[in-house]
Amino acid sequence: MEYVIFGESHGPAIGVTLTGVPAGLELDMDFIQRQMDRRAPGRDALSTARRETDVPTVLSGVFHGRTTGTPLAAVIPNADQHSQDYRDLAHLPRPGHSDYAAFVRYGGANDYRGGGHFSGRLTAPLVFAGAVAQLVLAQRGVKIGAHISEIYGVSDAVCHDPAQLLDLRDKPFPVLDDEKGEAMRQAILDAKAEGDSVGGAIECAVIGLPAGLGDPDAGRNVEGIFSHHLFAVPAVKAVGFGAGVAFSYMRGSEANDPFAVEDGAVVTRTNHAGGVNGGITNGMPVVFEVTLRPTPSIALPQQTVDLDDLSETEYAVKGRHDPCVVQRAVPAIEAAAALAACQVLGL
Repeated sequence: MEYVIFGESHGPAIGVTLTGVPAGLELDMDFIQRQMDRRAPGRDALSTARRETDVPTVLSGVFHGRTTGTPLAAVIPNADQHSQDYRDLAHLPRPGHSDYAAFVRYGGANDYRGGGHFSGRLTAPLVFAGAVAQLVLAQRGVKIGAHISEIYGVSDAVCHDPAQLLDLRDKPFPVLDDEKGEAMRQAILDAKAEGDSVGGAIECAVIGLPAGLGDPDAGRNVEGIFSHHLFAVPAVKAVGFGAGVAFSYMRGSEANDPFAVEDGAVVTRTNHAGGVNGGITNGMPVVFEVTLRPTPSIALPQQTVDLDDLSETEYAVKGRHDPCVVQRAVPAIEAAAALAACQVLGL
């Protein structure tokens, strides 16, 4: 399946078109809406005050509740924009955001309101696409779960069994250790009170992919395919598989995953490799962690450049913004992982 996301944060609507969706798939809109609700803004003090219902309308590719095999298109209306808050961004790019890069790339024709096409708002259609992908994967016994692994130096409990992550979808703040979750929440609220923001990390597991998928070349390398989809999520700045950066602290005797046989199948006793060796799945869960930067839009004065006369100046961002995007990004990371898994499977 391939997808194209369209729209801007302050346009009339955002949406996605999916091609290659298999015909006859029952489109479970209740499941899809639950995923949309997990990402939606304005639900509590930890997120932006912008309120959007995020109810998608399917325009094509579905008949009598089942996919037709033709392009599946859905739109999500934008209803709560304060575009006047962003007038200054036409000439005052926000540090850390895409404003300046987009200005140069598109010759100043980019929609700067709320970040335009570069806004985290565009993860809503991504979640729709990923929810459809998860319905396809479920038919093949592939499941995906994630948790907030860290926020501003506060780490969640270590996940020893990826299956644990499948039980966190109904939690408003998906962590394994609720006491750690409260400390994370407080770190977000403290930053918000100071007009600042914090970043964090999300660990995700894809369970059920068989061994032997992918190859070492760039176009079919499993880690490359996942990274390709994950870096399309705004704010993602790093991806690590299995032990990730912790490999730099290990010896080979610690990093290697010993092979064993369980119920007639080859498995590994540990999963430091994150389910991938040589760019090919080894049958263990594909486990990765993504790091997300702090929200660039903060109320504190920051140095920038006035593009009208190339003078240096200060600017404090107006508008409504998340003090931390991590908690709302969990379903977006799961969605990107689902789309990647479909590609790995050749769907």
